[in-house]
Amino acid sequence: MSVYLSSMIKFIFGPIGGKAAGLHLITTMIVTAAGMMTVVVALTYFGEFLRKKILDRFRKARPVPDESKPSRYSGVIKKYGLAGIAFLTPVILTPIGGTILAVSVSPNREKILLYMLISACVWSVILSSAVYFGYDALMEFIERVQPGLFSSGN
Repeated sequence: MSVYLSSMIKFIFGPIGGKAAGLHLITTMIVTAAGMMTVVVALTYFGEFLRKKILDRFRKARPVPDESKPSRYSGVIKKYGLAGIAFLTPVILTPIGGTILAVSVSPNREKILLYMLISACVWSVILSSAVYFGYDALMEFIERVQPGLFSSGN
């Protein structure tokens, strides 16, 4: 459950938590992707409701942004679109931030879900494998370079 919940907040926390909890690699991949997709589905379908009912009560009125000045990300968004947002969501953006950005760019909910699902599955395999196999390889390398570094007795 902790792997699922942590991957809802930041995607990489899923594979790290799965390795720390001793879960099987495949289980970690599935649960990590499921955590991200839970956020994506919730915000894609209920984001507007949440914004209107909850966030607008606590947010102060802000000035309307100047449309003549492009945002920092507008070039990337225009160039790569929804596919680029979905690709970057697990590694740079959070599932929450990536979904909010995707919903603001595309009104097509099914397309958002499809792109985010593909991205979650691909990155889940890549990052979980990197954490599971990379950790062991890193520890072996450190032990060869500095024997006894992590042993308790020094």
